[in-house]
Amino acid sequence: MSGNDDAETAKIEVWWDMKDCPIPEGYDARRVRPSIERAFNKRGYSTCPVSITAYGDQNQTPCHVLRGLSSTGVAVAHTKSESTRSVMYRDMVEWRGQNPPPGTMMIISDQVGGDLSWDLARLQQRTRYQLFLAYSIKPCNDLFLLYRANWRWEQLLEEEGAAPLVVGGLSSAAMFYCKSCNFDCQSLEKFRKHLSSYKHGMEEAINPPNTELSCVTETWAKNYPATPEHATAKILVLWNMNDCPIPEGYDACGVRPSIERALKEVGYTGPVSITAYADQKQTPDHHLLALSSTGVDYAHTLPSVEYSRMITDFEEWAEDNPAPASIMIISNELALRKSHSSRLCRKLQESNYKCFLAYSVRPFKMPVLLTSAEWLWESLLSGGCFLFLRSSSSTWARNYPATPKHATAKIHVLWDMKDCPIPEGYDARRVRPSIERALKEVGYTGPVSVSITAFADQKETPDHHLLALSSTDVDFAHTLWWVLHSRMITNFEEWAEDNPAPATVMIISDRLGWRMSQSSLLQKSNYNCLLAYSVRPFVKPTLLTSAEWLWESLLAVSETKRHTLQKCSGSEMVVASTGMFYCDLCDCHCKSLDDFKKHLSREEHTHEDNIMNTHFQSFRHRHRQFKMSKYHDEARYPPKTKRTRKTDE
Repeated sequence: MSGNDDAETAKIEVWWDMKDCPIPEGYDARRVRPSIERAFNKRGYSTCPVSITAYGDQNQTPCHVLRGLSSTGVAVAHTKSESTRSVMYRDMVEWRGQNPPPGTMMIISDQVGGDLSWDLARLQQRTRYQLFLAYSIKPCNDLFLLYRANWRWEQLLEEEGAAPLVVGGLSSAAMFYCKSCNFDCQSLEKFRKHLSSYKHGMEEAINPPNTELSCVTETWAKNYPATPEHATAKILVLWNMNDCPIPEGYDACGVRPSIERALKEVGYTGPVSITAYADQKQTPDHHLLALSSTGVDYAHTLPSVEYSRMITDFEEWAEDNPAPASIMIISNELALRKSHSSRLCRKLQESNYKCFLAYSVRPFKMPVLLTSAEWLWESLLSGGCFLFLRSSSSTWARNYPATPKHATAKIHVLWDMKDCPIPEGYDARRVRPSIERALKEVGYTGPVSVSITAFADQKETPDHHLLALSSTDVDFAHTLWWVLHSRMITNFEEWAEDNPAPATVMIISDRLGWRMSQSSLLQKSNYNCLLAYSVRPFVKPTLLTSAEWLWESLLAVSETKRHTLQKCSGSEMVVASTGMFYCDLCDCHCKSLDDFKKHLSREEHTHEDNIMNTHFQSFRHRHRQFKMSKYHDEARYPPKTKRTRKTDE
């Protein structure tokens, strides 16, 4: 399958894992580039410049192979074998950022599946490149990736091409890279010398390349406003009524208005067509009549084929409604089952469609479908904020109101301002009312006030925010970033001593929930837990929560401005401070911002701050020294003196 006209003339970048796909014994390394170029030429890519980088542990690669590759313009990159996949993918992501489409990517590796396929498929849904694969071992057929062609490595090398084009001399050959040391050169001799040097060995021992692949789209998990080209485009809604039924007592006439309102809140105002899928024998007639009266189509289908029927309908709709357009999936399973989601994912990689999700229970893991917004089904129908609620286990993710014993109990809020900052232009005085309103919506209506403590480095927090928060009885705790989470946990444990269960703790942080899950207080005592975060978690934390929110959506639930962030001039009009200011480093409490800032400028605080920073630096230094010692033992190097270091350099 040939690419489009633009892609057929754009640059081609090739990433080649030499361990998975080695050069066969006796094969002339100079034949690799012509073979790859010949394969592209057969598919219409005859004028595209091809760049190839070979990755692997180059200590294991013979010199004549390196010389042959370099002489034909193939770049050579050294990294540890166990890091090849992650380093290759990091370079792919960097290349994509520097080379916008059109363009073509080729991956020569047996390790395209798993998290690489998942993350690259999500990237491809945002920026689309032509993709080709080659491998020694054929990957599974259910890859998320949409690719134009694929070859077996041995088959690719057998492509008949022109005679190898040898670059004139090594002085003008391709580059040699050491990914461990950020070193490059054009001389094979210099490259070999570098790889055998003490400096290189020490660098790989102290700062080895990451062996785990970094998924860059894990944080692409907010509700994003509509782009201009999609704002007024058509929207197809596929609704699985078995997964997301109409709640008992809910007027089915309200489904369409609720869906349209939710879409409008994120900027989508185009025409919406909705099709509901279910077994007609299990759907009450009054629901069918109510849905029909609001223009909702109904498709009778059996549970065994309902998901495939929904996908087929989308594919048929897409033929008559080319991108830009949008699809909304209301289902628990359709976006998560690999057999179904891979079909949808490949379609979204092919065309410029936006995707939305709604579900009755929050997914255990982030779906491969790249979404522009997600909703909990019952919250969407109620017109509430984008709220995610769960009980426990992988399916305990429904909307449960507060239990009677917790509804009127105390609530302590731990707010990580680094992970979940105050949005630019937002009136910080609205934080407390927004939190309290969100809590009331899920049944926490007791007379006892909510205690809120915000944790951050005071030097990174504007004074007008501190004053505004304090005026609404929000406490502020100054701490350093690298002890912030441990301070928050300590704060909760101290609060729990004076406030036994039943009680509730609310965590506003992207990462603290994972550490709090280890707290024995939450496991042994009857504390209820709530969670808010700036991005939806990649994997559901083990922390058992009763309610979850996206931070900016929670802030939009204010008494006076429900669905928009209230703007301010940047210098909020505040009343006298009622919240306390804490310095967690010195265990000092202040009632006013002026007293707090005076404390931070005192010699005693500066001394404590220096001690903490010195301790942190000392830990890093000791860890580095341990790695150096381990390297000396393994490599049987004598301890290095200043004189021998100078000689090595």
